[in-house]
Amino acid sequence: MALRLASRVAAVREAAGFAAYANQKYSEALAEFRAARRMTGSVELWPVMADCERGLGRPEKALDMAGAPEVHKLDKAGQVEMRLVAAGARRDMGQLDAAIVTLQSPELASNSVQPWTARLRYAYADALLAAGREREAREWFAKAVESDRDGSTDASDRLAELDGVEFMDALDERGDEEGPASPATEDDAGDGAKD
Repeated sequence: MALRLASRVAAVREAAGFAAYANQKYSEALAEFRAARRMTGSVELWPVMADCERGLGRPEKALDMAGAPEVHKLDKAGQVEMRLVAAGARRDMGQLDAAIVTLQSPELASNSVQPWTARLRYAYADALLAAGREREAREWFAKAVESDRDGSTDASDRLAELDGVEFMDALDERGDEEGPASPATEDDAGDGAKD
């Protein structure tokens, strides 16, 4: 009974959709998102629905959705998300130059930092790199790092990689237990706090 009632609650269907999406079960996610959208009439799930189409190997369908009237009803964050999905669909189809052009927008050019800025700059840098435009890609990865306040991308790692910096895991391949001690172990840090 409760399960039947819950299936009629849009928030439950949306949550189920995001759970399926996170596990790359795109067909299931899309069905749940469509059900939630029917219940609410809201367009806010439109970009993630389009991304499910990409996940199902249908980038053309994702592009059709990017050109649909629903996109104009999205808030700014939703429109940027739709642009990211459309650019991804272009890349899926091997259209690197079109993906780059898709990402070029007032939001990309803006000096203002919004919640989506780092991801947009990162996607642009990644598309430039895929197209062999390494110098420009480096510049945009650097801009992504500047705007990535919550560490939502690995832009700093990508930038370091382009600069030829290699990271080594100090704990990896340590070998014997008699090896050199780490300069600051957890115990040392604890002792310092007591002083």
